[in-house]
Amino acid sequence: MSFVSPDSQSSAPSKGIEQPRPQPPRPAWSQFRGTYGLIAFTTMIFAGQWILQSLTGYDLLLQWGAKSKQEILQGQLWRFVTPIFLHVSIPHVFVNMYSLYAIGPAVERFFGTPRFLAIYILSGFSGVVFSLAFSPYPSAGASGSIFGLLGALAIFLYLHRELFGRFGRLQLRQLIIVALLNLALGLMPGIDNWGHLGGLLAGGGLAWFVGPSLQVIEMSPGQGRLIDQRPWRSVGGNLLIAAGLLSAMAVAALVLPFGS
Repeated sequence: MSFVSPDSQSSAPSKGIEQPRPQPPRPAWSQFRGTYGLIAFTTMIFAGQWILQSLTGYDLLLQWGAKSKQEILQGQLWRFVTPIFLHVSIPHVFVNMYSLYAIGPAVERFFGTPRFLAIYILSGFSGVVFSLAFSPYPSAGASGSIFGLLGALAIFLYLHRELFGRFGRLQLRQLIIVALLNLALGLMPGIDNWGHLGGLLAGGGLAWFVGPSLQVIEMSPGQGRLIDQRPWRSVGGNLLIAAGLLSAMAVAALVLPFGS
């Protein structure tokens, strides 16, 4: 399975569109600081978990900040976010970080680093909220955030299906298949599929309301330029509304008769 390449923006119809002047290639980490920064930070957190567990002989995942309704009700509200950066095992963190490595650069390229990070965090928050509402078990992992990136990229391609043409529609179908397959795998015991679903829905919704809106603006006969008509600086209000809605959902999740 291949996601949209970070360089695939050039795969959009380019005839008559003004192309930027070629720039010297930059290292991938400098182009996608959000993606590689998240991978590095999450890996360091897991290394700390592993070292402490090796020294003490105890699994302190819950103490580190895993999702737990009882602790959240006691005022530990940071547990709406900290589970995003915690993982249960080496395979768990490896799979999630590889998935972030695979899809993150494509989303960050189209959305920009600030919007990419906002979607990652808010999708993870939404995943914790859904898990809190519908699952009684403690949980942790970046899967909700990664599903959010998957949903955001899918909605972006859907909204720009005419711009990206056959290539975009093919990528969209692949993303839908990947999402459905992973949700099906999430039905296996021990996997918090509610967190996946919450992240997926949040990422798609955020892409619809705060994602980039690309348009070809005609500069002269036969020449056009690709413009984002909804740049990052213009979506602050919508982001606040989205954060407020997710916060209201979090309050509702705490009073539902689940997750205790």
